[in-house]
Amino acid sequence: MLAGFAPVSSFAQDGSCTCATAYNGVNPIGSLGSVNGDVMISQVAGYGPAQAGGALDFGSRVVVGAKGSASVQVGGCNVSVPANSTLDISRVENKICLNVLGSEHTAQTGNSGGITNNKPLWIFLGLAGGAGILAATQDNDNGHAVSD
Repeated sequence: MLAGFAPVSSFAQDGSCTCATAYNGVNPIGSLGSVNGDVMISQVAGYGPAQAGGALDFGSRVVVGAKGSASVQVGGCNVSVPANSTLDISRVENKICLNVLGSEHTAQTGNSGGITNNKPLWIFLGLAGGAGILAATQDNDNGHAVSD
């Protein structure tokens, strides 16, 4: 398994939560409040464009690009997700852990001559698409491929 595709819950530690709230047993556990610009969301089916009001559950990941932002409401947590960052949602004991990563480690560079470098976005989309194709073609344990 590639480290980039490990379950989100495997990265959770109680002290690393940007915000933690009690889990009351209700699913979905939260939703996207606002979505602006380059924002993707991963759920069971893979990555796709995020939409305001979209449901969130354990394992959800919100990825915000260089020209994006989002807000998330989960229990008592209202978390802003700035440009160039990721929000992971996991369970730590009986709590929901929201963890924002990346924005504090990202250096902004000036735009030279109006040229925008979208290479990281295309790499990300290529990896996400490859993971989706891999998931769709996996054996369903009855000896036949999905396409049979």
